[in-house]
Amino acid sequence: MLALPRIFAIALNTYREAARARLLLGVFALSLATCAYSLVIAALSLGNEARVVADLGALSFSLYGVVVAVVLGSTSLYRELEYKTIFPILSRPIRRWEYLIGKYLGTVLTVFVFVAVEGAAVLSMLAVETGQAAWRVAALGLGSVAAIAIAWWRAPTQARIFVVIPWAVVTAGLAWLLANTAPVERQLVTASAMLGVCEVAIVAAVATLFASFSSPFLTAAFTSMIFVIGRSADTLARIPQRVFGAAVSTMGRGLARVVPNLHVYVPPRPLLLGEVAGQPVWAYVGWAALHAIFYATLMLVIGALAFQRRDFS
Repeated sequence: MLALPRIFAIALNTYREAARARLLLGVFALSLATCAYSLVIAALSLGNEARVVADLGALSFSLYGVVVAVVLGSTSLYRELEYKTIFPILSRPIRRWEYLIGKYLGTVLTVFVFVAVEGAAVLSMLAVETGQAAWRVAALGLGSVAAIAIAWWRAPTQARIFVVIPWAVVTAGLAWLLANTAPVERQLVTASAMLGVCEVAIVAAVATLFASFSSPFLTAAFTSMIFVIGRSADTLARIPQRVFGAAVSTMGRGLARVVPNLHVYVPPRPLLLGEVAGQPVWAYVGWAALHAIFYATLMLVIGALAFQRRDFS
């Protein structure tokens, strides 16, 4: 229990640094632009506006969330080493594994806020496309902007960036209520956002593992490779031996068993809509969350052991 305040302090500091990074702000702007572009695509569809908005929103959760996790996981720890700010931190009564877990939790917190804000935007557009009163959606938007402006103005300078966390959660919750005109698509967006955060938890843990002993370039390369393999795990497990040979087929099955199966976090649309018999969507999300916790914990334990032995000289 005594380690929690130190871990949380490192996590919040990591979040504060990430929120100020220009590259991540650019990725965030790009994600919102993608959501807005879904309205253009929806206008060209024939009666499938809500489906287009929901599907593109679900895609953006996973895509941009993973990008943020890879960038933060690859650069956050290295930046501390490059500017030598890690030395005064570790000179205090804080263990290396506490520092590493704090950096990881800060990354996950950043992506969580990222997904919450993006989810609020997607749900608001979904409400507009399905007949919700435009004034209600506009009131939510203007009220959210006014609320964050007032909170930012009243909060102390050092704590201003943290007011975004509760603001993002509350805004996403209100947008979820407004999207009651599309209950089925709202379920898909909500489940996709939760699965996206679970997937990011694994990707961020993998990036933290490699960052504990490697350079930013290699960390990004290895993490991206694990992500691609994880998304292809189901395919690798079913490589036909007759076509590719016994060696390739065996290697594919081996990779599918060792690398976390990230295809779990992008299930088919019917499953997210609850149309698959015997597979309740929220039970599936809960199982996927346990899967993410297991792999993230395993990666962090290995990373902590490697970071403990790292020589900073």
